[in-house]
Amino acid sequence: MRILLIRHGRQDSPLCNVDVPLSEEGRRQAELLGERLSSEQIDAVWSSNLIRAVETADIINEKINAPREIRNNLKEISFGDMEGLSDEVIADRYEDFLRARWKMERDMSYPGGECATEVLARVLPIMKEILGMDYETVVIVTHGGVIRSLVAHYLGLDLARVPLLATQLENCGITELWTRKHDGRIILNRFNDASHLEEYPELMRGGWKGKK
Repeated sequence: MRILLIRHGRQDSPLCNVDVPLSEEGRRQAELLGERLSSEQIDAVWSSNLIRAVETADIINEKINAPREIRNNLKEISFGDMEGLSDEVIADRYEDFLRARWKMERDMSYPGGECATEVLARVLPIMKEILGMDYETVVIVTHGGVIRSLVAHYLGLDLARVPLLATQLENCGITELWTRKHDGRIILNRFNDASHLEEYPELMRGGWKGKK
């Protein structure tokens, strides 16, 4: 089975983990990804329940027309007290926490929020459900914190090291997992593939201009 983990398109707010629709650029990112995937046989499109993920998945699925599933537990990691704040406020107010997290000595929960271990506790049962399906290829539209936690888990990394994967994932980038037939082990095949966006610099992270 191939599992295509997709980070949602660019959201229409610069604030931390607010549940808002896609921006115009985010919709275009999803359209380009849908066009790229339209030549593949996709058996299902799953997504989290957050608006930006639902909209991304629905736009992609306009090109694919596959069965749709929505699961609340595929939502982004909870940033707790940081949610709704700007990057500048977070950097100032939570400077000590961010410095400690980057020491990578333990899997730290965001203040009032989750850590990678807690994300995996709610996401891995969904992955088990998907792996039990008769799929060849499935798309899962989710979030950066979820994708990084899953990649660290399947690579066997200490979850305290998740910040090592914090090179910011491109919106609508593809991270591909696949299962080996002889032992069922899950392998990372590609990480953060956004080649479908490269002709449009304004859609890459360097063209954000404050948008997330």
